[in-house]
Amino acid sequence: MVAVADRAPVLELPDTHGTPVRLGGRRERPQLVVFLPFAFSRVCGGELRALVSEPLDGADLAVLSCDPLFALRAWAEQEGATFPLLSDFWPHGAAARAFGVLDEASGAPTRASFLLDGDGVVAWSVHSPAGVARSVADYRAAVAALTA
Repeated sequence: MVAVADRAPVLELPDTHGTPVRLGGRRERPQLVVFLPFAFSRVCGGELRALVSEPLDGADLAVLSCDPLFALRAWAEQEGATFPLLSDFWPHGAAARAFGVLDEASGAPTRASFLLDGDGVVAWSVHSPAGVARSVADYRAAVAALTA
């Protein structure tokens, strides 16, 4: 798995409308990369709703799943997500694999998040066990620590 102080992979993935969105690399603001295993699932749905209802200040948010972009578009519309939901569908799991979080047995990413600084270096990360939601408060604290 990509670790704190590692340079994150630089990748492009399509959003829910097929527009490429860049992950990693140099950018003006930090970027929070959140891997969700399955669209429309109970825990992932709760995490997405929390990100929608508690917006993060100070970082760009990108949420990734191996689901096809059409499923992610329906999910984003259902939940009111205004941040990018990115499809890691094809080549299947390439981004999750590059970050070291693809569960080959299920074909889905594990529940991992990475906060990248302006140079694309991992400043903070969290990896939760299957079925355990991550905390938006933890994201907020990590972003605040990075941007202080």
